[in-house]
This record gives sequence, structure tokens and C-alpha cells, in this order.
Amino acid sequence: MWTRRAALTLPFGFALSACSSSLPSFMNDQPPGPQQGPAANNQIETQPLNNIGSGNVRVGLVLSLSGSGNAGIAAQSMRNAAELALSEFNTPNIQLIVKDDGGTAQGARAAVEQAIAEGAEIILGPLFSHAVAAAGQVTRMRSVPMIAFSTDSNVAARGIYLLSFQPENDIDRVITFAAQRGKRSITGFVPDNAYGNVVEAAIKQYASSRGAKVNAVERYGTGQSDPLSAVRRAQAAFRVTDLIIIADGADATPRVLQALNSVGVTPKRMQFAGTGLWEDQNVYANREMDGAWFAAPDNAGFTGFSQRYGTRFGAQPARTASLAYDAVSLVAQLVKTQGARRFTEEVLTNRSGFAGVDGVFRFRNDGTCERTLAIHEIRNGGSRVIQPAPNNFNAPQAANN
Repeated sequence: MWTRRAALTLPFGFALSACSSSLPSFMNDQPPGPQQGPAANNQIETQPLNNIGSGNVRVGLVLSLSGSGNAGIAAQSMRNAAELALSEFNTPNIQLIVKDDGGTAQGARAAVEQAIAEGAEIILGPLFSHAVAAAGQVTRMRSVPMIAFSTDSNVAARGIYLLSFQPENDIDRVITFAAQRGKRSITGFVPDNAYGNVVEAAIKQYASSRGAKVNAVERYGTGQSDPLSAVRRAQAAFRVTDLIIIADGADATPRVLQALNSVGVTPKRMQFAGTGLWEDQNVYANREMDGAWFAAPDNAGFTGFSQRYGTRFGAQPARTASLAYDAVSLVAQLVKTQGARRFTEEVLTNRSGFAGVDGVFRFRNDGTCERTLAIHEIRNGGSRVIQPAPNNFNAPQAANN
């Protein structure tokens, strides 16, 4: 299914099947733990900070390997994924200089300085936004590009590219799809935090560009009654609304649904939609969600990646592991095909983009990442793709299934 356009697409194909996962966000600036599955409870063995590979082109890989809890687990999984990428590539001429940032801004700065001192031409990582901001100060001063993994677009900049799942892409995709289905009058509910700030701005931006109207975007806090207060503030807007966007995860979305239901607004009366945070079995299990739409990657690629990862490491990968895999695969391909210009801005921001585990992506000049996404519909305790992700950025939206 994946196209391999010219020399700028990644050299891997992926089996097609279904898979659910929890996409990371910067709501709590914490990565998700490993995928749930037969091998998910296996202990991931911590590896020493040895470099990976023996090629001539040196690449820094900065991860929170000594971080506590899920941070350390995700970091080790990402390191393993980087190793897997090199093993699957045909003799890549690169060497990964692995550095531990300890999960701190100071650690990230020091790790990047060390990697560059050891000859790194490009930096992959870190994961957390505060670490990216600190590391980016060093890479920009040294004119070394960085491909980081934070979802917080505020830390993106020229030369600091975010290979991650950014909520702006989800909102753009679901509003575009809804407009195709005649849904052009939007009321949104977002948490009162950094994630909510980004999503609210995205709803207003993309609604305007897609010919839709935003009636209201209401915020709610963490209190039990906060969603109900937000719903009551929006009641006047419901009379002209045909699309309700709830931009939250499995913990808060049920409370918003309950509040909406209390004033007679249900998915049977109105179309509900959300972001990739809904890609969670706990969301699917809520029968009130039947018929709701959300935007997220097609998970066929991640399923194949997870199987190969499990075969090699005896455990299931963290959801963020695919990002490290794609970053290393991209770097290896650019080294192979682009010669001395391999990490220039012109190459990294190629408009055709690159194909990876989670679909086609490209970097904008401002460092943010654009992805092609599928539209999923929640139904009967699961989800199904009702509009596939385009296989390139020039393709029209695929026909509905």
C-alpha cells in the first residue's frame, strides 16, 4: 500500500491488519507505556549506552533511558526500535551515538553537546518538550538539525523538526472529513490545559479554512462537575450545531458525554468526533461512543512493526517506539541517497514527504509535522476505518469503505 517515491521514501512495506493503541500527547508530558498484549508484561532489559552500528556517519540518539516509570520504559523501547531499524536496513553507513538525558532539560542539553562533540551530524530525540527546548538551543547554535519526538508544536522551530503525533493534524483531518459529510457547524469541548489551548486554536483555524462555523469552544477543568458547567454554557449553540468535537482521552471523555446526555445531546441526535486520544479500548467500550469519528493513523504498519519488535526483543513496544524506528530509517535512507546534502533543510522538508510505520509524514519549514491520517468510526466495542489515509500528500481523499 505504501508508495516508495524516488529516494526520499523509507524502504519498508508493512502488512495490513487492525490494531488499537493510545497515542501520546503533551497533556501530561508523559509517554504511554508498552502496548497491551501477550508480551506486554515482559520486562524490557536495560541495555548499556553502547553506540549502535559502525558506519561513518554519526547520528545522536537522545533518550530518557534512566527516567523513572513509563519514561524509562518508553526510552528503552525507542532505543530497541532504533536498533531494529538499523538491522532491517541494508548495511546503513551510520552509527548511532546513544545518550541519556535523564528526563531533564539540563540532561538533554548536556547529552546533545556530547553527541555533537563526538561528531553527530544530526540529533534524534529527545521526547519531552522541556528537553527538546533545551536541546534545541544547542543544536541551533551549532547548526545541527534535530528530529525530536515531542507532540508540543510550541517547541518546533526551523531546524528542530517534530516527528510525532500532533493534535493539529487530527483536528484538520476530522473537520475536513466532517465537511465532506455536510457537517459544518461545530461546538467543541476541550480540557483547560496546554493540549486544550492547541486544540481550540486548531478547531478555529481549520473550521475557517474548510468553510465550517465554530459556534462555541468550551473548556472544562478536572472537577467532577466541570464538564456539566461547560455543557450548560454551550446550550444555546446546540440548536445550530451538527458536529461536536470532544478533544480528550479515555478518562475525561465519558464525563463530557454524561454531561451532554443530561441535556439531551447524544450521538443519536448529533455527530460526535474526536482526536487520536480516542484510539483506546476504554473509549471503544463505551456504547455511547457508537458512531463517533476520530482521526488517527492506520494501524496496519504499527501492527507489523510490533510483531517484528516482539520477535527480536521478546516484548511489545511502547507506542512511541515507532517514532524512533521511523527517524532512524529516514536518516539511513538519506545517508544512502542524498550524499553530502543529506540533512539540509531542503531535503528534510521535501514536500513529497516520507513513508513510515504510521503512514506518510512531512516536515514543514517551521519544524512541525504533517501526517496523512485515516478516519475511524467507533462501533460495537471497536473501531473501523471508514476513510483510509491517503498514500501521499497530493492524492485526493480515498473513497469511503
